[in-house]
Amino acid sequence: MRYAQGGGLTDERRVFREKLRMDAAERFAQGDENSVIAHDLRVSVRSVQRWRRAWSQDGPGALASKGPASVPLLSDELFAVLERELVKGPAAHGWPDQTWTLSRIRTLIGRRFHKGYTVQGVAALLKRHGWSCQVPARRALERDEAAVRLGEGDLAERGRTVAALDAWLVFEDEAGFSMTPPTTRTWSRRGHTPVIRVRGRSRRRLSVAALACYKAGEPSRLIYRPCPDARPDGRKSFSWKDYRDLIQSAHQQLGGPIVLVWDNLNTHLTAGMRRYVTDRDWLTVFQLPPYAPDLNPVEGIWSVLRRTTTANRAFVDPDDLITAVRRGLRQLQYRPDVLDGCLTGTGLRRQPP
Repeated sequence: MRYAQGGGLTDERRVFREKLRMDAAERFAQGDENSVIAHDLRVSVRSVQRWRRAWSQDGPGALASKGPASVPLLSDELFAVLERELVKGPAAHGWPDQTWTLSRIRTLIGRRFHKGYTVQGVAALLKRHGWSCQVPARRALERDEAAVRLGEGDLAERGRTVAALDAWLVFEDEAGFSMTPPTTRTWSRRGHTPVIRVRGRSRRRLSVAALACYKAGEPSRLIYRPCPDARPDGRKSFSWKDYRDLIQSAHQQLGGPIVLVWDNLNTHLTAGMRRYVTDRDWLTVFQLPPYAPDLNPVEGIWSVLRRTTTANRAFVDPDDLITAVRRGLRQLQYRPDVLDGCLTGTGLRRQPP
């Protein structure tokens, strides 16, 4: 039996298919019916019929795999070279944006290796080597990758600090929610784009600060506070005193030392906040690298909230927005598995006590 290389069968899949055919050959010798063999091996009856004809003519050797029908244009070594070129991005090869298309990859193969591929052949080549078409993640141009790598290493150091102090590892972040909801996919008749009706005049926003709390042997916890509405000074965002009260409340609820990890927001670095941190022996603070939200699991919590509770929702008034956000966060408080998944996305994992 031969399979065309363009069919996408890897060496592992060819071995798997050969085993199926050999199992069928044993069943042929036992006199089993084609339909019974197809049902047990989970293949089509037509395939079993074709295998039986080959087996009856030339024996079990006719069902052995003979490898791919042809040698691929790009070997595994050449594809490794192509992969390194693709990682550099389209901009490094003269295209104005950062989108790899099948046509551009075909052009790159022609330039680099002087080999001709069709667009369909490029798609089969990429899929065969584990590539797929995906939505890219965004990164800030100001992001220092060297500092981020150091920050990832610091996460392990924070984990050792947590273990030494028998403390809670707490991540903090804040986010804003507006009356215009985020959109997500929904079902509609083909050719008719669904429409979400929202209030266009409202500029009301809700700011929420949240703490994701982790400790070995304890269920993960989520503590949040919305930004107070009425302020004597007219401030619409969190002040350092609001963060102080939130941390103090978390300390009372968790009942133990806290290793706090947050970003470089100017409110976090005020003199009052620094004095508060210095005066508390149960509080240790680490700063995240700039422009590195992917190291903070609370960012994943905001993403879950925007994809579920607030997505495609037409808020009637600001109170409806506040109620929806509170309900979504309250539901996440009962889902420690979701909180653990957000932590795993940062590179850290919960360890047993």
